[in-house]
This record gives sequence, C-alpha cells and structure tokens, in this order.
Amino acid sequence: MKVDVFNQKNEKIGEMNLPGRIFNVRWNPDLVHQAVIALMSNSRQSIAHTKDRSEVSGGGRKPWRQKGTGRARHGSIRSPLWRGGGVTFGPRKEKKYSKKINKKMNQKAIFSVLSKKLQENEIKVVDSLNIETYKTKIMIDVLKNFFQQPPFNALIIPAHNKSAIKKAVSNIKNVSAIDPFSLNVYDLLKYKNIIIEKDAIDEIEKHYSKWQTAKSK
Repeated sequence: MKVDVFNQKNEKIGEMNLPGRIFNVRWNPDLVHQAVIALMSNSRQSIAHTKDRSEVSGGGRKPWRQKGTGRARHGSIRSPLWRGGGVTFGPRKEKKYSKKINKKMNQKAIFSVLSKKLQENEIKVVDSLNIETYKTKIMIDVLKNFFQQPPFNALIIPAHNKSAIKKAVSNIKNVSAIDPFSLNVYDLLKYKNIIIEKDAIDEIEKHYSKWQTAKSK
C-alpha cells in the first residue's frame, strides 16, 4: 500500500510502500482494550499501605489487668479497636496489579492501532526531521507546517537515536516523541496525529521481523 511522503515543510516529495502486515491490519477493539489495560496495570505502583497490629509502635504490655477494673478486657493498645492501633483489611503494598499479555497479542494490538490511524488519515510520513539543536522553538515551527497553530496534538516517531527531537518536544504541551523500538498502544491512542519518519518505518519492520524470526526458531 502506497502513501505520500512529505518533507518537514509539509511539501509532498514522493511516495513509499508501507508494509501491509503493520499498516493493513483489521481493527480489533477488544484486543486493543486488553493491551491498554495490561499496560496501565503493569505500570501501576502499589503505594497505598496501612500498618496492621504487628507493625504499629507501642503496646508492649497489657494496658491494665484482666479483672477487677470494671473495664473491658484488652491485651494491647495495638488492637484495631484502639485509636492509633493497627488497621484491619487496609490496603497493603504487597498487592500485585500486573496483568499478563503475550508479545504476539501486544504486537497485533499495536499494528491494529497504526492501521486504524492510517485509514483515518491521522498518520503522516515524513522523509526526515532535521533538528540539530534542542530548541523547542525550532520544533514548534516544524509542527506549524503540519498543524498551523497550537495547540498541537501529535506523537512523533523519529528514527532511532534522534535524541534532539525528543528533547525539543519535551516542553510542548500534548506533543511527545517515542522511539520506534518502544511503541505501545497507550501512546498511539493518546495522541490524535502521528508523524513518523521514513527510516523509522523500516526500523519498526526490522524490529518486529527480528522478533518473529527468533520466535519461530
């Protein structure tokens, strides 16, 4: 399948063939949803933590004798019945939120999103983004060629090891850059438009072909 290729001034300079196994995949919303849930769950940190009666301080001795005081029996001020005592059934940091999704399913979900974006004309292939410095202003001028005026909403996929682009967009609201070897469903869905370098497409194809070859051995 052919698509137009543009320069960073948004001028058409040619065409290229996109790999069908990446950009011509049937839309699968259930699989994409599963991949997003797994990604978000695996990035979730178990922070909330309450102390049970074995972890709170104090309570080394019985607060008063068992009988004869007219008060209820108590063995320790660490009891959940006491103010400052342990918490019963509270959240614990040992809880695991991770979810399993195999590589083949995750890969298919990524390809499904890329194919959907391409069908809806939300992907633009650029010959090369030549950003030599980390200046945010330079990157804003480039984005204006594609989207006219801010606010922008775009994900940039440059060729591997183009750190200048990643640093240049770090201060631009609703714009991000991601390495072609680090594609994930969440970022692809988060941004409406995708600008991808021509070389990055080749790198994506080689990356997943290498994984497929290793899998088949």
